Amino acid sequence: MVDTVSRETRSKMMKSIRSVSKLESMVSKDLWQRGLRFRRNTKALPGRPDISIIKYKIVLFIDSCFWHYCDIHGHYPKSNIEYWEKKIARNKQRDAEITSYYMTNEWNILRVWEHQLKEDYDQTIEHIYKFIIKAKNSKDSAK
Repeated sequence: MVDTVSRETRSKMMKSIRSVSKLESMVSKDLWQRGLRFRRNTKALPGRPDISIIKYKIVLFIDSCFWHYCDIHGHYPKSNIEYWEKKIARNKQRDAEITSYYMTNEWNILRVWEHQLKEDYDQTIEHIYKFIIKAKNSKDSAK
């Protein structure tokens, strides 16, 4: 594939990409302020969950509408369509494999779409918080 921008421009563009999004940081901060303790982007777990609590077998993924192709906001760029179709199809396949892995191994998994946080942040944070508390309580009562 021939690049349409200069090497310097591409370098600047790639440097601006961060592994932790602004939304992930906001969610982490709010959950931490509510007293929840967790790890972020745990490399030891499949799929590197955005938030994880291994003790209670809890994982949270915050999925971007673009990279994970949500039904509402997902779209392909207008250039290099074949590449993007393959790339996003593989992302969706990997998401399904990761979700299946955690469900098979009896983890509590929650996937939240980027647009859910953008449309009603407070309600989505409350939903995440309640999900984690419920999972922790069910694990505690099983002991």
